This record gives sequence, C-alpha cells and structure tokens, in this order.
Amino acid sequence: MASKAPSYLRNGREIVSGIQKLAYRHPAYQIFQDWLEISAIAISNSVDLANFEDREKRYLELINQYNKEEQNALVELFATLVRNLTDEVEASGTPRDVLGEVFHGLELHNKYKGQFFTPNHICEFMGRAVLAGDTEEVISERGFVSVCEPCVGSGGLVIGLAAAMAYHKHNYQTELVVTACDIDIKCVHMAYLQLSLYGIPAKIIHGNSLTGEQWSVWYTPTYIVGLWALREGTTIEDVAKAVESKKEEIIPQVVEIPQEEIELKVDENGQIRLF
Repeated sequence: MASKAPSYLRNGREIVSGIQKLAYRHPAYQIFQDWLEISAIAISNSVDLANFEDREKRYLELINQYNKEEQNALVELFATLVRNLTDEVEASGTPRDVLGEVFHGLELHNKYKGQFFTPNHICEFMGRAVLAGDTEEVISERGFVSVCEPCVGSGGLVIGLAAAMAYHKHNYQTELVVTACDIDIKCVHMAYLQLSLYGIPAKIIHGNSLTGEQWSVWYTPTYIVGLWALREGTTIEDVAKAVESKKEEIIPQVVEIPQEEIELKVDENGQIRLF
C-alpha cells in the first residue's frame, strides 16, 4: 500500500500521492525524475526548435518505459502541477516553490545524498532582502533586473525573489530575467518547469558553475518569446566568474589564541585539563 502524502504539504499532495500510486513497477524516485524530464521536454519542444529533435528522441525513450495507463497518469500529474502553481498565485498573488515540497514529501532527500531545498519562507525572506538593496534602482534604470543563480536547486530562491517583486508591485514576468545553473539535471528540470509555468524569463544551464562546464541549456518560453537572448547575454562563463568573485570577497580570518592565557593542568590520573 502506498503511504499517504505528508499533511504538512500546502500544495503538491496530489502529485506526491500520484507518484506513490505509480510506484509498483518503478521506484518513486525514478518515476519522479522521469516525470520531471518528460514534462520539461514537453514545454521545451513547444518553443525551442534547435533542441527539438534530440529532446523528442529522449522523450519517447522515457515515456515508452511506461504502459498506457501509467502514461496517462503522468500527463495528469503535469496538469496537476499547472493547477497547483496557478492556485498558489491566485491564493496569495505570489508564486511559491511547489516541486521542492513535493521532493521532500516523497522523502527523496534520503535518496539523493542528503539533498535539501531551502524552505519557502526562507526563500521569500531572502527575496525581500535582495529587493531591499539596489534592485529597485536597477529596475528603474534598465527596466529589468538580471539574476544569476549558480546552484538553482528547485528554483526556490528565484521564486522567492519573484514573490518579493510581486509583493512590491513589480511584474516578475517582464522585469526579471534569470540565468541559473545546476550540476544535477533533476534540479535543472525542477527549476525549468516552475519558472516556465510561472512565466519567468530564464535559461537554466545544466553545468558546473565552478568549472564552467556546460552540457545543455533549457530556455523558458517567455525567455524565447521575449527575445531575452538579444537583451542580455550571459553564459556559463559569466556564472563561473560570478561564483569566483564571491569567493574572492570571502577573506579567511586566522584567529591567534594567546598561548600564555592557556594553562594546562594534569590531574592525579594523568588527564590533561584546562581548569
């Protein structure tokens, strides 16, 4: 019997339950990962003709691992995701990371090397903190703000910034453009799905932001339709440079402990102690 979706999930319960119900021939983590990729390809192939052929081939390779009933269930799960994201915006006027919660609802953090995504309330707090800097001024001058996220995960921090922008009456679909990267293709698909469905212009790079390696790029529909490639031209090298510049800002501090202030004592049992 499949376990129930955790009660703490605000949204995404149907997705968790749906994947758990399908986990009789394939493990839940594999179904989740395949569903993410299938859904991401379906969106990508509607706008990104340059990658259409290779991704269509991959789509058929994945979907054919499932029987007709399972295929229909996977399609319904995608429709459920669309409804969940729509519900989030209609309920509060701001977007929210649903797939990060689904990931933990399925307890996949145990499978993927202890991987945990930042909780929504922290993402929203950090988004407001970023917006409180010079972001407002940048939007006023350029008409939009560019964001570089070198380890995007499920896209939670970007969504948190979008939520902060919506709270302050900014249109994150026209005033925000994102270049994001992750070494984990599962995370690339999670972020791509959510940013695409929330209408956020973004390119999600499957690559290594430390070394500059790049294996694929996923452009959201609004990024392509809005001709953002002509308006801003960031690459994986820009992501790597941004990471390196942040590393240079962190200056190691060595704290010297005055030896004369430490008095070592030996008790009657020969045990060294400080007091």
